[in-house]
Amino acid sequence: MPTEVALLESRALRGEQMGRVDVLDKVKSLVMLPDGIHVRTEDVARYFEVSTETVKKVTQRHRAEVEENGLILLRGAELRIFQRDMVYLWENEGRESYPQAATQLTLYTRRTVLNIALLLRDSDIARCVRTYLLDAEESLRTQYASLDHRVTRIESCLTGVGSALQELGPVLVRMSERLDSLDRKVEMTHQVVGAMSLRLTDVQQDVGRLDGRMDTFAGQLKDLCRRNGQRGQR
Repeated sequence: MPTEVALLESRALRGEQMGRVDVLDKVKSLVMLPDGIHVRTEDVARYFEVSTETVKKVTQRHRAEVEENGLILLRGAELRIFQRDMVYLWENEGRESYPQAATQLTLYTRRTVLNIALLLRDSDIARCVRTYLLDAEESLRTQYASLDHRVTRIESCLTGVGSALQELGPVLVRMSERLDSLDRKVEMTHQVVGAMSLRLTDVQQDVGRLDGRMDTFAGQLKDLCRRNGQRGQR
């Protein structure tokens, strides 16, 4: 994990932190210009509780870096257009007047202000910003280590499950074969039962026909007995 000194000395390490502009307002409220994007040199000095000369010296010493992170210098027509827009926004917010620069205006974005916080040595606010960044990174590293440990445990469990599944594979194959055999036996039983059902239907029809013949025979026998009785009376 980088240290505060490392942040002050290494441009590469500072570059890794440039996306964390949210820490500025967590340490202290940064008052922006009416456009909500820029602040002036005096606003940066007020935020870090140092002189404007201190901010200017740090900015000049690391000019290329802070320009890469959003520092701009307005002159001429660009300055007039910007000031006109600021006056309009300033009046809409109900303020009396907007302080205008004479010939040029240096503007900082939140990203640039964070860059200054990682360069400014003699400011308690800047130190708080650096400490907040380092503490947040340490917390993130701790969470990552915990997550990595949990993932490792899950991977170990999955390895055990894989071995168990490999051992269970042959058993499942045998069970599948037995179930297939049972299915075939059940199918054969269905066929036998179906054949028996058809045979019973035929037997039922035969019994019906036999009952009819028995009824006919019984009727004939009654008639024969009746005729014999009549002959005996004569």
